Amino acid sequence: MRYAKIKKNDIANGPGIAVSFFVQGCHRHCMNCFNPETWDFDGGEEFTQNTMNEILDALVENNVPRHLAILGGEPLCEENLFLTRLVISTVKEHYPNTPIYLWTGYTFNELEHRDNPHLKDILGHVDVLVDGPYIDSERDITLPMRGSRNQRIINLREGVLRRASEQD
Repeated sequence: MRYAKIKKNDIANGPGIAVSFFVQGCHRHCMNCFNPETWDFDGGEEFTQNTMNEILDALVENNVPRHLAILGGEPLCEENLFLTRLVISTVKEHYPNTPIYLWTGYTFNELEHRDNPHLKDILGHVDVLVDGPYIDSERDITLPMRGSRNQRIINLREGVLRRASEQD
């Protein structure tokens, strides 16, 4: 299992402060992706118990509340499902009230049609899902939490699913 990086005090991925965890590996290779160094499944660093401890410690450092943001690479491709589930379930075990935000190039509809127990568990614990591939021709830097107009912010806890244009 490999990961690309951890940002411990990230203000770009969700409201407030996040611990952002970037998985390693992506098959999509979107044109002008903001993170192409995460495409190679053999890149990044090996995920260890020390990595997990680093995430857990960062979530509560200095008593500042943070949420967990999971990005990539592609957290929900088959190769990364186990690691994504491990990180989410461990965080929820230690800090059950930690909000979890996850970015994926898959659409929610695509995810609903995949039959995988890791994926079902992941979606059962994610609070906010940002779905859809980055499409360079729909790039819009004014959008909160996403890079192109086709992407959506889906609040999985409240069952809220709206087109990106309805949220701004």
